[in-house]
Amino acid sequence: MKVAFISASPNEGIDDREGRKSIAAFPPLSILYLAAVLKEIGVEVSVLDQPALGLTVEETVRWVEKENPDVLGFSTLTSSGQTAALISDKVKEKNPDVTTVFGNHHATFNAERILRKYLSVDIVVRGEGEKTILELVNCLKNGADLKEVRGINFRNEGNMVSTPDQPLIQNLDSLPFPDRELLDAEYHCLIAGANIAPKKVTSIVTSRGCVYGCRFCSCTELAKNRWRPRSAENTLEELQLLASEGYKQLIFVDDAFTMNPKRVIEICRGIRREKLDLEWICEGRVDICSYGMLREMVQAGCKVLYLGIENANQRILNYYNKKITPEQSETAVRTAKKAGVDAIVGSFIIGAPDETREEIWNTINFAQRVPIDLPQFNILGAHPGNDIWNEFVAKGFIDPEKWWEKGVAVSEVYPYAKVSRDEVMQIMHNAFFQHVYRPSFLAKQAAKTLKSVYRMNVLVSNLSRLGEIREAANSVA
Repeated sequence: MKVAFISASPNEGIDDREGRKSIAAFPPLSILYLAAVLKEIGVEVSVLDQPALGLTVEETVRWVEKENPDVLGFSTLTSSGQTAALISDKVKEKNPDVTTVFGNHHATFNAERILRKYLSVDIVVRGEGEKTILELVNCLKNGADLKEVRGINFRNEGNMVSTPDQPLIQNLDSLPFPDRELLDAEYHCLIAGANIAPKKVTSIVTSRGCVYGCRFCSCTELAKNRWRPRSAENTLEELQLLASEGYKQLIFVDDAFTMNPKRVIEICRGIRREKLDLEWICEGRVDICSYGMLREMVQAGCKVLYLGIENANQRILNYYNKKITPEQSETAVRTAKKAGVDAIVGSFIIGAPDETREEIWNTINFAQRVPIDLPQFNILGAHPGNDIWNEFVAKGFIDPEKWWEKGVAVSEVYPYAKVSRDEVMQIMHNAFFQHVYRPSFLAKQAAKTLKSVYRMNVLVSNLSRLGEIREAANSVA
């Protein structure tokens, strides 16, 4: 049996016949893990990362024809589900016998909707997929009953069947490492159009899940309100492998990398002990930002730290169920700066249901006051899987049949919004430029760059892309 996987391009490029190469894309770790577990049992596997290669729908379909798999799996997010469905439709037209499978976030929270709308999709996998894909492939290979496979939805004689959830994997160390050799693409990481990871880069995940329950995030529901870490030893084994393969920069894509500071410190000390020449990027919570942990991270190669500040108004933070305070955010930023982090990015979410202009500007002014290196402004969205979606559907503010494939900005559908979606978007756009073009800010950034080898390398590598960066920056927010 042969299995092929596709990471589909964003929906906005669905009709772009020239394709859109996304150098901001990360390697699709979810399907690389699935590929690795299948290869362990002798299944032939191939992987296509459509956005990283900039392939059109038609080019992607031709790749499937060439591979001629028995099973075709799609990793789907809200941003890419429609593209995946279109590819599936066209593949089925040419080969009705291929079994098509949707998985990942979008599939987990929209399983029945996908099966109802897209007859070209045969099976939907919900949640964590490694155990399920093994059961599913063995079932299809042996012609067994799909009802025996846990964690899937499918049609059976006109009826929708949903099998019981697949239990979460208790020991993540038992999984093989993602098979990155299956990829044929280069990856980078962009902030405001600038490539901040210009060397050979990949992503890595050292834990799964989160327990904090932020209402704008679906991670809690997806991971059943649990956080499961890989051991420091297992993580270091993969880091050693990546270093031996020539990777120089890494992006830790954990939802909660700093959840256990003791484990973080153990990983960092292992990186130094093994003399691994790696620069890396990660996210962190502002209430888990001790100087000791951050200093260990910096000494082990941490160059960029994303902090989820989200908002400067406690009322809005409470609505988000963020479980932090603005004071904690300011302390975390100053601590990270003191620890020597090269670049601190503050993530902000504005456009809460009844957020006022004054509150929005309070957040923007806060972003300018604390010493972050770059703000990242986002508009609050609702999509299947997050708690705000559930609230708005229950209150009748969202028609789920209209928005389930795209999600929607809260300020677009909340009938009592004090600031419209368009105004929020304009404020975010203006706020970004107001932030980065301040003379005092530019002077401080120039001084930091002169003292940082990492920053100088990023600057030099991006000099040839100034036009692209300017264009990307104009679209920020």
